[in-house]
Amino acid sequence: MSGEKKLTEQSATANQLPLPKKIGPYRIEGLLSKGGMSDLYLGIHPTSKNPIAVKVLSQKFITNTEVVQRFLNEAEIISMTNHPNIVKMHGHGEWEGGLFIAMEYIEGASLREYLLSTPLSLKRALGIIIDIAYALCHLHTHGVIHRDLKPENILVTESGAIKVIDFGIAQLLTEKVSPEQNLAPRLIGTPIYISPEQKKNPETVSFPSDIYSLGIISYELILGKLSQGHLHLSLMPTGMQGILQKCLLPNPDERYQDIVDFITDVSSYLNSPSLQKERMTGDQLSELQEDLKNIQSLLVNNIPSEWENVNIGLSSHKTMMTPGIYHHFFSIDEFQYAIILGEISCVGAESYMKTAIFKGILLALLSNYKEPGEFCYTLNRLLVEHQIGPILNFTFLILNIKNHTLTYTSCGTGHLWMIQDERLTLLPSNEDPQALGIDQNTVFNSRVRPWKPGEILFVSMIPKLLKKPPQALFQELLKEYSPSPPQQFVDHLIRNLRLSLGEQIKSRPISLLAIEHIQKPNSV
Repeated sequence: MSGEKKLTEQSATANQLPLPKKIGPYRIEGLLSKGGMSDLYLGIHPTSKNPIAVKVLSQKFITNTEVVQRFLNEAEIISMTNHPNIVKMHGHGEWEGGLFIAMEYIEGASLREYLLSTPLSLKRALGIIIDIAYALCHLHTHGVIHRDLKPENILVTESGAIKVIDFGIAQLLTEKVSPEQNLAPRLIGTPIYISPEQKKNPETVSFPSDIYSLGIISYELILGKLSQGHLHLSLMPTGMQGILQKCLLPNPDERYQDIVDFITDVSSYLNSPSLQKERMTGDQLSELQEDLKNIQSLLVNNIPSEWENVNIGLSSHKTMMTPGIYHHFFSIDEFQYAIILGEISCVGAESYMKTAIFKGILLALLSNYKEPGEFCYTLNRLLVEHQIGPILNFTFLILNIKNHTLTYTSCGTGHLWMIQDERLTLLPSNEDPQALGIDQNTVFNSRVRPWKPGEILFVSMIPKLLKKPPQALFQELLKEYSPSPPQQFVDHLIRNLRLSLGEQIKSRPISLLAIEHIQKPNSV
């Protein structure tokens, strides 16, 4: 995925050109970002049905020979690479609107956004620096100079992986420079991050220029904020001062000549006793934030169980402030499966602690499970007694594959739907679905309905701020993606919710669950 501006998901607005339905072989779902010379779209691969990012050259540059050549060069360079820290290529070519490059779709934030919103420990900062350096090592091995390495052109995925993107002004070391380019050098790149020699003549730089850019980025990662071009190496840990100084020397011949040497020096410091002695102020807070992220994966099980006669898809939109919506899958007996989804009302570190208590209470009750009414009543009473606070969304499902029935209890702002023959039907719930954990005397009624083979149960846990569930959007997407498997269906829905709702859901977790009842031969 690549773009001149930060990669953020946003809808096309009225003053933009109509959204293309198809670019090359890729069906287009929405606009991701608009840049100075290109636009970035969310597309779907025709074979795998997986999301991809499609970059197209703006029509006003179609007749600009130099810009077209740079676009083609970018496609060529990405095609040459194959590295986990570099965006992957899916294809490129011409379409009715000009030129396109189809790349890996990366869900995450730019390193700039990540740096501004996430406290980083020294250890984590060094890990990111090394990952970026490995990407540069791969590029340099292929003779590629990035020439525009900056936080906006580095993405951090939801899992914390690093991806280098945007090769719009990258150059092959063997690329010949025309006399005209030498006579009239222009500034190429972002001034704060480019080397002195690139400012003078961008067409004749070599690998040390990228290493200079990485030095600036490394300084910012360790400092924990953007430098705005003001560097004070005395603020850095002693063990990193010499390394960064060697990256940032004005004379490229005196810098690191090989990124491998930089990787060796940073790795040695990372694994040295000096690291613990030179931890930055605020490292404990940063490490707490990182620990909470690890706790998130322990508290919220995002891997659905594999059950006979049931196909499950689960997709979530998570935030840094909450552990997300809690999911639990368990077997009652050979023919009955149960699923619980719950969302705690608070945010921050408190939400992690309360989610842990909520999980403990659930597991204790499930060890002696009898029937849904008693289970929900006891759970609610214990939540009130332990002052956990309201569970904004709570859904309890029992799937009986022998009797082909669904028993469900739903309160809060979650919604249940049944999908059959591409029709989406909202299931009735309690008339006043009060949240759990408020009144210990509340009675939560369960409902039972048929659940035939071929039907898909769809559960949407969405923010309370949405006045009504986006049924029209769900119905429209259902027509497009039917008969996609449940996992692909909910993944598509999550992406489209991000595109269409934007800021409304930025700070709230969302979970979508699709459960298909399948009847296998010789089964119940």
